Amino acid sequence: CAGISSPAGGHARSEGSCVLCVKPEIDLCVAILVRLSIYSFSYSVPSLKPRSPIFCPQEELEHLNQANEEINRVELQLDEARTTYRRILSESARKLNTQGSQLGNCIEKARPYYEARRLAREAQQETQKAALRYERAVSMHNAAREMVFVAEQGVMADKNRLDPTWQEMLNHATSKVKQEEACLWPESRHQRVTQLCQQAEAKVQSLQKSLKRVILKSKPYFELKAQFNQILEEHKARVTSLEQQVAQAKMRYSVALRNLEQISEQIHARRLQRLVGRRASPVGAECSPALLYGGMNWGGGRGRGC
Repeated sequence: CAGISSPAGGHARSEGSCVLCVKPEIDLCVAILVRLSIYSFSYSVPSLKPRSPIFCPQEELEHLNQANEEINRVELQLDEARTTYRRILSESARKLNTQGSQLGNCIEKARPYYEARRLAREAQQETQKAALRYERAVSMHNAAREMVFVAEQGVMADKNRLDPTWQEMLNHATSKVKQEEACLWPESRHQRVTQLCQQAEAKVQSLQKSLKRVILKSKPYFELKAQFNQILEEHKARVTSLEQQVAQAKMRYSVALRNLEQISEQIHARRLQRLVGRRASPVGAECSPALLYGGMNWGGGRGRGC
C-alpha cells in the first residue's frame, strides 16, 4: 500500500497504516483472492465477529495463507494418526485372538475377576473424588460463614446508621453460605459411596481366592490386553488433539476470509459513494480522473467535466 496517492493529491500513507479503496488494482486482487479462497474450501463459514473494524488486506491475506498451510499440515498428521490407530487396533485384535486360542477357556472363567477389579478401581477413584469435593465444600462453607460473621459485626457496629457497603457484603456472604450448603453432600451419601467401594474390594478378594488357578493361567492375555488398551488410549488422545487443531485452524481461516470479504465490500461502497458525490456536483464543475480511479492520474492531463 506504500506510495498510493490520495484523492486530494500527495501521499496519504502514514507509518504502520494502510490506505484502503484508493487503488483499483487492490480491489481487483482482493476480489480474485476472495473468490479463489471460497472455491478452495467447501466447509461452512461460521458467523464470527471481526477482530477490528479496520483491516489491512495484506495482513488478512497472510492470516489466510497461514491458516491454509496449517490446515493442510495438520490434516496430513491427522490422517497418519488415524491410520496408526486403526493399524494398532487391528494388530491388537489379531494378537489377542491368537493368545486366546492358545490359552483356551480359562480366559472366560477369569474374566469376572478382572471385571470386578475394574469396577473396584472405578469405585475407589469415585470415593477419592467425593472426598476431595466434600473437603472443598466444607472449606468454602466455613469461609462463607466467617464472612457473614464479619459482615454482621460491621452492620451492628453502628446501629444508628446502616452502611450500604456492609449491608451488601452481608447479603453476598449469606448467599454464598446457602450456595455452599447446597454443595455439601449428606453424610448418608458419603457412607453409601464408601460402602460400594468396600463391597467392590470384597468381591475382588473373593474371586481371587476362588479363581486363583485360572487367573494365573490367563494372566498373560489380560496383561497384553491392558498394554494395548493403554497404547490405544494414547493414540486416541492424539487423534482428538489433532482434530481440535484442525477445527481451530479452520476457524481462523474463516475469520480471515470474512475480513477479506468485508474489505472488498468497503472498497466498493466507498468507490460508489465517491462516484455518486461527483455526479451530484454543480454544473460546470470538473473532477480529475484520479478521483474516479482511486487517486491514480492515468492520463496526466486535465480531467473532463463530470
